[in-house]
Amino acid sequence: MLVIEDLSRRFGQKTAVDRVSLTIEQGSFVGVIGRSGAGKSTLLRLVNRLIDPSTGRVMYDGVDVTQLRGQSLRNWRARCAMIFQQFNLVGRLDVMTNVLMGRLSQAPSHRSLLKLWSDEDKAMALSALEQFDMAGFAAQRTEQLSGGQQQRVAIARALVQQPDIILADEPIASLDPRNTRLVMDALAKINREYGITVLCNLHSLDLARAYCDRLVGMSAGQVVFDGGPLDLTDDVSRRLYGLEAADVVEFEHIKEDQSSLPAAYAA
Repeated sequence: MLVIEDLSRRFGQKTAVDRVSLTIEQGSFVGVIGRSGAGKSTLLRLVNRLIDPSTGRVMYDGVDVTQLRGQSLRNWRARCAMIFQQFNLVGRLDVMTNVLMGRLSQAPSHRSLLKLWSDEDKAMALSALEQFDMAGFAAQRTEQLSGGQQQRVAIARALVQQPDIILADEPIASLDPRNTRLVMDALAKINREYGITVLCNLHSLDLARAYCDRLVGMSAGQVVFDGGPLDLTDDVSRRLYGLEAADVVEFEHIKEDQSSLPAAYAA
């Protein structure tokens, strides 16, 4: 279980995350929603310890993550995999090598420095790519792939870390509707089949309602909504997004009538 206790992060005079407290059950799929600048990305980076909190702490299975240093911190980042909006892949390297980078924390230092991957690591990477229909691109340079393909490679890389948690920071922000569906399906598959907790920042409320069991709404760094998809009414959406609400609700009642959606969104 992931427990966030009274967590805050200040950048100078600006408070990006303001006394956030949440309990995230293992195996849940949680969407973090809110307008740009609400504190969503900062919250995920605090959980992964890419940045340190100003106050508060993050606990996981009784361990204070905010106190970890050195190898213990590296181990935490392996257990708490991060997927970024801009993929964070090495474009000049092939797809297989990019996925194998997710095994670095598990390999002995001499092997990881020389990129001497074991047969077990290679089999694991290929299996991850196969699950997301990317095995046929294993030898291709990553920079030659589409955005959606690159994001699926990034998800495969996260999966071979064998994480307990995946943090996805706006993973579909730059993708077209078809690739958006493929990436969200990939995250849902990881959550459903492996029981990996997924904490995902999303801008589209329809996608958040369709894929997440629980939604956490942020505004000005604070949690202002915490409930199920059906609890996210139009009134709540307007309070979260203000005048932007119409822009983030692309199609109404996605769960009630998916037949009205374009093919790229329909189940």
